[in-house]
Amino acid sequence: MTATRTPAAGPTAAPSDRRTTYREALREAMREALRTDERVFLMGEDVGRYGGCFGVSLGLLEEFGPERVRDAPLSESAFVGAGIGAALAGMRPIVEVMTVNFSLLALDQILNNAATLLHMSGGQLPVPVVIRMTTGAGRQLAAQHSHSLEGWYAHIPGLRVLAPATLTDARHMLAPALADPDPVLIFEHGSLYNVSGDLPADAGPVGLDRAAVRRYGTDVSLITYGGSLPKALAAADDLESGGVSAEVVDLRTLRPLDDATIGGSVARTHRAVVVDEGWRTGSLAAEISARLTEQHFYDLDAPVERVCSAEVPIPYARGLEEAALPQVGGIVAAALRAVGEPVPTGADEPVRQPVGEGAG
Repeated sequence: MTATRTPAAGPTAAPSDRRTTYREALREAMREALRTDERVFLMGEDVGRYGGCFGVSLGLLEEFGPERVRDAPLSESAFVGAGIGAALAGMRPIVEVMTVNFSLLALDQILNNAATLLHMSGGQLPVPVVIRMTTGAGRQLAAQHSHSLEGWYAHIPGLRVLAPATLTDARHMLAPALADPDPVLIFEHGSLYNVSGDLPADAGPVGLDRAAVRRYGTDVSLITYGGSLPKALAAADDLESGGVSAEVVDLRTLRPLDDATIGGSVARTHRAVVVDEGWRTGSLAAEISARLTEQHFYDLDAPVERVCSAEVPIPYARGLEEAALPQVGGIVAAALRAVGEPVPTGADEPVRQPVGEGAG
């Protein structure tokens, strides 16, 4: 009888990157959290039957049922408060607020309860709630649904504020956020939901304390986050074609800010442009500029430039909306000013408005 030989097993193929979208990466992160931790549940307006206002939770109700995916009434204060209570009781709630402007209806719950209870209890009452919301303009949703208020929340001690701008961060920021004993706010820019790309197969949970250098350069640092990251990267491409090497820093976490990475970049390039979709006055860009002046004054070879939204309610008309927001041309113009290069005539410079009586 002839013996049969089993072929030797070859090397295991490494997992390949997958094509996906920002929206699907967020959904996959929630699906994994729901599968692996029975304490996790999702709650918000229309997150079940309609899959959320932007379709991020589509299909999760059918997979996990109404106990784990809960449609909430139209009262942000009520369901954010319920999420805080569930977190205090040992659950790991994910609360979805449709758009950032609606979060103002729950500001008392976020500011006076979620952010303070751990401190007020001497460390006895952690509040591990994750609150997701859509932020930003560029989708013709007009003045009431186009806010960029993440800088407001970054002002509040007791909160962690995240702004995932890449597929990897969208997919892998949720797990460490749910493990955090403090409340975590995740701001998802609406312009990113349909962005597609390759999700690295070897990516894992990302740290929540570090900014990321998305592109290295030597002449100027472009510091930004969220929906402005693609614009900063496009501006860096344009600058490179003109002989200016731009480094792009993705903040990722807006509170706490990663001073070491921001400062390290400016120490290399000696110039900084901060791109922030929030309004210029009292902005996150102003805070970063102040820190650079305080901590890296002698590293700077030029004043810090800021590219922010015009100080007006965001217009509905497409052309006016685009004119009010940071754009690639304005970022390029700011970088050229920082490095002392001439700005071409007709360049799309950021709108500059006086700060003071009558401004805005």
